[in-house]
Amino acid sequence: MEGNTSFRIRSMNIHDLPLALELSRQEGWNQTGKDWNFLLSNTQNKCVVVESGGRLAGTATALNYDNRVAWIGMVLINKELRGQGAGRLVFDHILGELKDIESIKLDATPAGYPLYRRSGFEDELEICRMTNGSLTNLTIREPGSCIEKITEETLPEVIKYDEAVFGVNRTSLLNYFLDNYPDKCYLLRRDKKICAYMLGRDGIRYNYIGPVYAGKTADARLLISEALGSLKGKAVALDIMKDKQELTEWLQSVGFSIQRCFVRMVFRSNKYRGRPEHQYLISGPEYG
Repeated sequence: MEGNTSFRIRSMNIHDLPLALELSRQEGWNQTGKDWNFLLSNTQNKCVVVESGGRLAGTATALNYDNRVAWIGMVLINKELRGQGAGRLVFDHILGELKDIESIKLDATPAGYPLYRRSGFEDELEICRMTNGSLTNLTIREPGSCIEKITEETLPEVIKYDEAVFGVNRTSLLNYFLDNYPDKCYLLRRDKKICAYMLGRDGIRYNYIGPVYAGKTADARLLISEALGSLKGKAVALDIMKDKQELTEWLQSVGFSIQRCFVRMVFRSNKYRGRPEHQYLISGPEYG
């Protein structure tokens, strides 16, 4: 592994955020400055950088979900410094920072997948990135369904639903979405009970929809169409579980296409798997 001696690992700080954002922008990723700030602002998260000669060479982050699951993301290496060991160095370091966490997960890009396999991560499931460059107007409503905006008052219900489906508590993440993007946050009720919910956020390149958790495909489609109805003419991206074929086909029928796939991977334990059958769209590869 050539070049390791020229790299130094340290904790990320607020002054690194502009350069970290530039790294993700150069890679064509969708994160905003708000996203990076959220990752750094929670002291339970792990956010590190690797430097070379005082220059930011790469990043890695890990969200702490309830001290049970750590979600690794934002593993980025400056293109000019790849192939010299920086990626392995920063990944090994952040993995070592998570030695007390029972389950570690990530959504691997094709570029990162070989590194994660060599590190002992195992495949769990596949996810597909779908995009639509310019939406046409779309609204689907079903008689008897009740779609409403998520509010501070209803958020605790959503958090409880999310924990049952995702597997662990993600209060800080759901608060972040609602605080910053309330117009992209919806829930669906039947018989006065939540049967599905959706969050979303802005991005550098796309409006992002997800997560979407639902008891059935029809409910997931209702919520997604509600969001799409307000995004006419805009670019939209989402990450869908590959096994949700019926929803994938519907998205393709309204103009979405598959761009690439991720592999969800797990290290140590998969005790907090939740209910993948009710997971339709993820929150983003950096969030799970």
